[in-house]
Amino acid sequence: MFRTHTCGELGLGDLNREVTLAGWVQTLRKFGSITFIDLRDRYGITQLVLDEAQNEAQANIPLGREFVIQATGTVSERSNKNLIIPTGEIEIRVKQITILNKSVTPPFTIQDETDGGEDLRMKFRFLDLRRNPIKRNIELRYAVNRAARNYLHLNQFMDIETPFLIKSTPEGARDFVVPSRMNPGQFYALPQSPQTFKQLLMVSGYDRYYQVVKCFRDEDLRADRQPEFTQIDCEMSFIEQEDILQMFEGMIRYIFKEVKGIDYTDTIEKMTWEDAMWDYGNDKPDIRFGMKISNLKSVFKRKGSAEADGFLINNAGFQVFDNAETVLAIAVPAAAAWSRKQFDELTDWVKRPQIGMQGLVNIRYNEDGSFKSSIDKFYSEDRLKAITGFVNAQKGDAILILSGKEEKTRKAISDLRLELGERMGLRKNDEFRLLWVIDFPLFEYSEEDNRWVARHHPFTAPKPDQIATMINNDPLIADATRYLRHPYADIKANAYDMVLNGNEIGGGSIRIYQRELQEKMFDALGMTREEANHKFGFLLGAFEYGAPPHGGIAFGFDRLCAILGGSESIRDFIAFPKNNSGRDVMLDAPATIDDKQLKELNISLLTSR
Repeated sequence: MFRTHTCGELGLGDLNREVTLAGWVQTLRKFGSITFIDLRDRYGITQLVLDEAQNEAQANIPLGREFVIQATGTVSERSNKNLIIPTGEIEIRVKQITILNKSVTPPFTIQDETDGGEDLRMKFRFLDLRRNPIKRNIELRYAVNRAARNYLHLNQFMDIETPFLIKSTPEGARDFVVPSRMNPGQFYALPQSPQTFKQLLMVSGYDRYYQVVKCFRDEDLRADRQPEFTQIDCEMSFIEQEDILQMFEGMIRYIFKEVKGIDYTDTIEKMTWEDAMWDYGNDKPDIRFGMKISNLKSVFKRKGSAEADGFLINNAGFQVFDNAETVLAIAVPAAAAWSRKQFDELTDWVKRPQIGMQGLVNIRYNEDGSFKSSIDKFYSEDRLKAITGFVNAQKGDAILILSGKEEKTRKAISDLRLELGERMGLRKNDEFRLLWVIDFPLFEYSEEDNRWVARHHPFTAPKPDQIATMINNDPLIADATRYLRHPYADIKANAYDMVLNGNEIGGGSIRIYQRELQEKMFDALGMTREEANHKFGFLLGAFEYGAPPHGGIAFGFDRLCAILGGSESIRDFIAFPKNNSGRDVMLDAPATIDDKQLKELNISLLTSR
């Protein structure tokens, strides 16, 4: 061994012990005839002290930052203790130093607060990984991985690997495809998930399966997406929805305790998809704060409730509301005292191209009970008071209102709510709120493709009491604009998402396990029987050999780690991530291949290189 101890373990209990350390030179500081070196390894930093004799011995072999060295010496008590680090009460009086490897000057400082931009750090990711913030992220990732595996092992789940080279069955995101040299003109696909394999494992009798597995999707990227990402993928047999929810609530609570030291004892709320969309504008609501959405006018009605139906806002001569498909509002606590500049900034924010609204109406419900709004000339105080009561605003609150097309306005006010939560400090990284969203629609209608598509995936079962609706109805409709009247629009999926702080961290469903129902699902998605058999004949055939009732869930492992680490981006929790263009700038990949490889693969390129 090149070392007797690491750079993070020595303390006052080791005084006068002769030790050997090895690591990287973090910093050098010369004070006259004495040199101080901060030596760093994965475990921490230890200060080395070189006296005059050692300095003279090293005179012809100067040290530099990031040199790899071995140092032997005696543990001594520091006079100027640094209690911020675990080894800060001791130092090593060096007797001998050996340079194991030199280093050129790094392109950025290897420190917690670095001077390197993201592009530069991604190019030299092997250096960026030496920095403490990134190291802590990778350690957290390992801790989450270990905790999940421990929990699943204790609950009789078996880790079973599934193939990476599979058949392309495009239904959703684009596949990454891989040419087969041995089968000219044919291609493998990289799996978007192990979905069909884990169902086949259930048919095979392995009733509790899991995998921490790479998945691949060729889609547009952003901070929380990568072309290759990791899932904690799980499946169980002979269960119902509540069994899945209980099992994986337990796993997340276990991870919180093991990784963060948090006893998450709160009951995890269940919210229907419909309630999530009406109250929060999206299907992964952040429930760390309030500001629920109120619908002042809509072409749609919330089932089981009487909406405002426009009586509060229609026929006031304000065309922005009168002509809108929907008008949505949120009450912002203690915002009536905001300055005009603050309201103008929010108006500019919703007008940005990413949001795309024409403007923002505000009503201020002052502490003295009076009202001031940007629509005073259209609405009497009685009407403003009625609106204020409808949205449950309190004195001192401000009501912010957006109007326009239903889908666009709902997304915009959802984004506005989250932005306000951020600005008002209501979305705290050290506060965690979990939620189950259930009862999603099984289908949604694609007007662009003029067909039904699966909201989750085509193997999701409908709610048991709605199977007959699916079996007994023809999926075809005559008028795409009337699809909401079709019985398929009311079918709910036996599906569930786990949401943490406004992020979907896990999603799954009870699966279809009978051939007749699975074929009906494929019919609904516009697949011919021939196409269904070509793509999924292996699964349909397996269902004829005693497939058990089963279901599962997959957790976005990278995203879960990022949230637990207090970050919006998953890239810093992946050892070697891609950038927003899907490139590995360190390896310079993807890259061209030579003509010999193309010839072996029987591929010719249409575009010149």
